[in-house]
Amino acid sequence: MKSIRKLIYGETLASIAAVTLGFLALFLFFDLVDELQSLGRGNPLEGGVYQLRHALLFVTLLLPSRLYELLPISVLIGTIIVMARLAQSSEYTILRTSGLGPWRALRILLTLGSFFVLFSFLVGDYVAPAADRASQLLKARYQSRVMVGQTGAWLREKTDVSSFVVNVKSLSPENAMLSVQIYEFNGRNQVMSVTQAERARFGQGEAWELEGVLRTEFSAPTHQVDATRAAVESGEAGPRSDLRIQRLKADTLSWPTQITAEMVSVALLRPDRMRTIDLFTYIRHLEANGQTAQRYEIEFWKKVFYPLSCLVMVVLALPFAYLNMRSGGIATYVFGGVMIGISFFLLNNVFGYIGNLSNWQPWFAAAAPGLLYSAISLTAFGWLVLRR
Repeated sequence: MKSIRKLIYGETLASIAAVTLGFLALFLFFDLVDELQSLGRGNPLEGGVYQLRHALLFVTLLLPSRLYELLPISVLIGTIIVMARLAQSSEYTILRTSGLGPWRALRILLTLGSFFVLFSFLVGDYVAPAADRASQLLKARYQSRVMVGQTGAWLREKTDVSSFVVNVKSLSPENAMLSVQIYEFNGRNQVMSVTQAERARFGQGEAWELEGVLRTEFSAPTHQVDATRAAVESGEAGPRSDLRIQRLKADTLSWPTQITAEMVSVALLRPDRMRTIDLFTYIRHLEANGQTAQRYEIEFWKKVFYPLSCLVMVVLALPFAYLNMRSGGIATYVFGGVMIGISFFLLNNVFGYIGNLSNWQPWFAAAAPGLLYSAISLTAFGWLVLRR
């Protein structure tokens, strides 16, 4: 039995590696073509010009994220190729007569799938986030910043006596926050102060170090403050006499906060490429401040369940060893495996959007594709394997 395990493990690992390399080469080419339109951008006097070598480095840094996304599909296709080839050459029939029963074969493949579960988790939780962040900062060196949308990232923090709404427009290549605005509200949701800073850095401990600060403090009801601010900004009128507005300019200012660099990164970068622990921390922060966390909860549970889909894929591939392939047609079954893998990838994304729009339980929206394909794989295993 040790020889059988060695044979199956060796053949399957080699096949999965070949399929994975093929997919990565294909997506590397697509990403590089997409980056060609950015060549020549940048300022020669500042960060330099975005050249072909920078584009190659950028798409290379995207490979860990691509590997994480494609690994379940590669496991499925690679395992199907091995199972179909063994069935076509009648080698699997010989293995069955040598004592390789269905449950033992399933246990061998599940052991192999467990390895890919662990490998997928390590890539998705450690390698891919670090590489993706490095790629964004590389791009920011020539685009001058990293931002999301037109308004940047919005965060909220509550204390015992007041609450803060923070807007970070973008991140610089040096990991500094640009165009920061901090709105302070009292317990009656009235504006107490507005702090604007050209730059902000994460200081020592729980504090931000603001640079180029303009702080405006209000001591009036919100509707009066809003009317006065609008009038002053439009130049139509000066401040009303019943308002007290104090302005303070400072080169630097320390602002105590529990908003960490990871929280800002989650808000500015794609949440599906963040570490699981960072997503969990950010979800706790949103819940503590009364903000909806549905989208991030779905992404968190997808990070939990997605590596487990490698187990589903190896179970789904096992019935292909029990099909009659003496007359050929192995390419048809491989093509079927490709379609199954693509459908799983699409459903995994679609269920996330549907769950967010329909307000499903986050764990169910993330686990639904895996549960569906688990049912399909177990049904195929029972029908094509156990019945025979």
